[in-house]
Amino acid sequence: MRKSLPYLLVVLALTAQFTGCSSKTAKKNSASSVDASDNQPSEESSLSLNGDSDSSSAGGLSTVYFPYDSAAITKGTREALNNNAEFLKSNDGIEVQVEGHCDERGGVQYNLALGERRANAVKNYLVAMGVSSKRISTVSFGKERPLEFGHDESSWGKNRRGNFVVTAK
Repeated sequence: MRKSLPYLLVVLALTAQFTGCSSKTAKKNSASSVDASDNQPSEESSLSLNGDSDSSSAGGLSTVYFPYDSAAITKGTREALNNNAEFLKSNDGIEVQVEGHCDERGGVQYNLALGERRANAVKNYLVAMGVSSKRISTVSFGKERPLEFGHDESSWGKNRRGNFVVTAK
């Protein structure tokens, strides 16, 4: 048993070394393939069922952002929503779910209600722009699904959002 211990240690060391190398290579390869596809993806190629605007897999749909403790449609939000409305009007078969999200501040129930107001504000704006309400559903996740996990304004600003998920195409 004592004589096989050094052999076992050498085998474990080699296994750890090769395993470490392969995971670095896989990460590097996947990063380069992401970089190559991020250059200029077409709207159709980046549209997938259950794809979302947070991950850029919802075609020409963009995530919209909200001010602190608000469901107000701001100038920047309006511009993104106008583009989203045009995309939806030119792609009749696409149905979406608008997810309302909040930052980590505030209680669970409060943020669920705020997320709902945000999702409904987005839906109402798109309907006013000529998109059929039958093609848009809403859901609130409050603060339960953050995009960023930091505890600063930069992270909070990215979490106060309306994310679009493709539910039919």
